[in-house]
Amino acid sequence: MSPKNLLIFGATGTIGSFILEAILPARSQFDRVAIFTSPRTAETKASYLEKLKAQNIEVIVGDVEDENAVKAAYNGIDTVISALGRMALAQQIPLIRLAAASPSVKLFLPSEYGTDIAYGPASVNEKPHQQKLKVRAVLEKEISREQLDYAYVVTGPFAEMYLHLAPGVDEAGGWDVKARKAVLLGEKGEARVSLTTMKDVGTLVLSTLLNASPEIVNRALCVNSFTTTPAQIQAEFERQTTGAPWTDVSYTSLDRLRELEAKAWEEGKPVATVLTLRRIWTEGGTLYEKRANGIIGEPKVMGLEEVVANEIKRVASL
Repeated sequence: MSPKNLLIFGATGTIGSFILEAILPARSQFDRVAIFTSPRTAETKASYLEKLKAQNIEVIVGDVEDENAVKAAYNGIDTVISALGRMALAQQIPLIRLAAASPSVKLFLPSEYGTDIAYGPASVNEKPHQQKLKVRAVLEKEISREQLDYAYVVTGPFAEMYLHLAPGVDEAGGWDVKARKAVLLGEKGEARVSLTTMKDVGTLVLSTLLNASPEIVNRALCVNSFTTTPAQIQAEFERQTTGAPWTDVSYTSLDRLRELEAKAWEEGKPVATVLTLRRIWTEGGTLYEKRANGIIGEPKVMGLEEVVANEIKRVASL
């Protein structure tokens, strides 16, 4: 199928906004583009939503838990894109069931942007993966392909967030450009990790829609911007800043990361999820045998040099 009538959930959120921004320049390639937003967002982001309407974006206001509102929003829609955040992932399950029952919806892209939750046998046991696994179970085991197709756009960690030190847990890794401080994960910072910028998430989702074919549906599309190591990121920061080695550079081993992770879960700290994800990434959980960028048209994505330059500019503007 060729998606022509789109409905986006979470379009004004962290990742949803990048997906929508990527779709806007390609608006003419779709018959309809609609977003489903809450009454609160309609009130607090009224001026932004008016700008979207001026760009021929339909704004549907309703409660995502209101079955009748969702059914009405699905009328005439063939493709649903979810960008609901981590805390709202379970809300996708009724959305999927309603999509499967809709006479018009044919394709559902759930909020999979991030770590591959089916990377290996151990993935099923990872605590941060549980809600996404439940969503996949509904799509793969409950819903028939005659009712609804799906595509998982799996991007790996967001580059911008990977660069930032976790508040209060520097050992979780990251960079502080202003203080010229870095904490590199893994032995000598040589653990390879595949990253995707948030802007590229939008680019990759758009390319998935524009290149929809039997090859891209009912599977995970493991895509990314680039693969690098903490040591390579550090070298690029040094090249673009002082031109010399930073003096405050430390390392967190995998064993230490696991220790911090276990303690955080035991103590019920929110940073536990961050530590688990960074441990997964450092173990190689973002390294795919072959990335799927080519299947969706090999869109132009950002590289390490540009990402580092953007982070330096961001810090300088603060």
